[in-house]
Amino acid sequence: MNPEVNWFFDKSTKWQEAYLELRKLAVCFDLTEELKWGCPCYTIGKSNIFLIHGFKDYCALLFMQGALLKDTENILVQQTENVQSARQIRFASVEEVLKNKSIIKSYIKEAMGLDKAGLKVALKKTAEFKIPDEFQSALNEISELKTAFEALTPGRQRGYLLYFSSAKQSKTRNERVEKYIPKILEGKGLDD
Repeated sequence: MNPEVNWFFDKSTKWQEAYLELRKLAVCFDLTEELKWGCPCYTIGKSNIFLIHGFKDYCALLFMQGALLKDTENILVQQTENVQSARQIRFASVEEVLKNKSIIKSYIKEAMGLDKAGLKVALKKTAEFKIPDEFQSALNEISELKTAFEALTPGRQRGYLLYFSSAKQSKTRNERVEKYIPKILEGKGLDD
């Protein structure tokens, strides 16, 4: 157990008991406990295997390469349709964690085996993401915008494409595109 991570488990939250039980399971394995993204993350070398985190309605183990797990118990959840590799096992109570200890351990063991084998989810290339019509029109009309967008890192490009695409109405997609054209022209990402 890494003392730098203790604060996460010591703070009083709705999920404190469940977090502590998940930690007990995690430290049974030859993993390094680190703090990443404000959460306990369990690693092998430089590979992130899983992390423990919580939300309003559940806490979870998030497996970084979870899409590769066999999921024999059919318990893995894809957070959103745009999440490509990570999958969660969600818990609504500490009792659920305790009831599923052996299943959780088997999933952790499988995730470690996948890492040892060097397996990774083949991620979709940025070019495979759909460009919303509203953004494509702007790219066609403003040549500097097309050049600036192509100069962005693939991650920044995906961020914009996913954000623009997530709006249900064309009006909202247009508003988003208009709002972020200056940032794209400055070479900045959505959250920069």
